[in-house]
Amino acid sequence: MFTLQLKQLDVPPGHRVLLHNLTWQEFELILEDLGERRATRLAYHQGTLEIVAPLPKHEQTKVVISNLLVVLLDELDLNWEPLGSTTFRRKEMAAGIEPDDCLYIKNHALMIGKERIDLNVDPPPDLAIEVDVASKTQLSAYEALGVPEIWRYESHQLKISLLQNGEYVESQTSLTFPNFPVIEGISRFLDFSRTAGTRPALKAFRQWVKEQLCQFG
Repeated sequence: MFTLQLKQLDVPPGHRVLLHNLTWQEFELILEDLGERRATRLAYHQGTLEIVAPLPKHEQTKVVISNLLVVLLDELDLNWEPLGSTTFRRKEMAAGIEPDDCLYIKNHALMIGKERIDLNVDPPPDLAIEVDVASKTQLSAYEALGVPEIWRYESHQLKISLLQNGEYVESQTSLTFPNFPVIEGISRFLDFSRTAGTRPALKAFRQWVKEQLCQFG
């Protein structure tokens, strides 16, 4: 019987591969086989594994959104700990996912100096960022892991999903920033970055945040 090694699998940028009927043990073996130094992202839930290779557009959008978020946190004088695309998993929920980016904000102090995350004892990230270009975000995996807030960017629009009673509900306001126009600000200055460049967009966003805080603070 011929056995395919996962390292032989070449997923072109912008494409995805779905593997069905995988046990939790097989998922963990695949994680080990692929290793940490790879360009692909994995999402596993209830036996189905999705392997996605992001496009450059995806990566650029993710980085700019993350940088805008950090500017907002900084101006609000809030602490955070970034966990990037860490693999989060819970065996009993048969779920594992690697966000495009994620941060601990409310629970930031618990993550300082952490080198390993165990969701049996550690909380999930407070906020995850996903850019849906090549594929749709597997919200079911996030629901199983209990991530309270997800920012998803799709079709030039930022969407906020909040976890309520075990399911995600789309919201016009952020759980983390309830009094701030997140959707308007992130969408506007992300678009601006595509014509003016990243650094000018971040500088303009910082000034805009200060104006919003003066106006409504």
